[in-house]
Amino acid sequence: MTSTTHTNRLRNETSPYLLQHAHNPVDWYPWGEEALERAKREDKPILVSIGYSACHWCHVMEHESFEDENVARVMNELFVCIKVDREERPDLDKIYQTSHQILAERPGGWPLNMFLTPDDQMPFFGGTYFPKTPKYGMPGFPDLLRHVAEVYSTKRDAIREQNDSLRNIFSRLQPQGPAPGLRLGPELLEQARNELHRQFDARFGGFGSAPKFPHPT
Repeated sequence: MTSTTHTNRLRNETSPYLLQHAHNPVDWYPWGEEALERAKREDKPILVSIGYSACHWCHVMEHESFEDENVARVMNELFVCIKVDREERPDLDKIYQTSHQILAERPGGWPLNMFLTPDDQMPFFGGTYFPKTPKYGMPGFPDLLRHVAEVYSTKRDAIREQNDSLRNIFSRLQPQGPAPGLRLGPELLEQARNELHRQFDARFGGFGSAPKFPHPT
């Protein structure tokens, strides 16, 4: 159970997911001008952590790291920390999931933890679930936080070059606008329905193989 001895800025939010983190010792901000301006003013990288209330590994990482006083102290010292509900801000989730896929060259998931430059909110590193202590072939989260902060402090030029490359990739990913007069017809909707029908698991529920989430595309 999360202690109520701590209260952060998420206490005033309406999202169930954000309210779950309102008593973490992490100095969480919701996404907004207050957090972004502070990051610019203090020249601190941003840690944006995206999840949703029914996400198993989101809860695991909260209990392991975000409720831990020592881990929170490192997070608060080195980063401006922002919590995002993917169900409330699917636009941000799409941007940073795509960024993770490009930077890590593998699919993302939740929780998604991305580290951003403060002046333009461009991601320069990220991942999904990070354990508190080293396991599963991954470093412990506190060690990772210190390493990312050191990279931000000592390798600004390399980060800028990577950010420029990421911007170029995003510009090529922008879809073309529809041709004038083009309308969404019943054939396309029928094609989408058939594809969902093909993927649906009528015996156990869900779509496709694990984790069986429906894919909007």
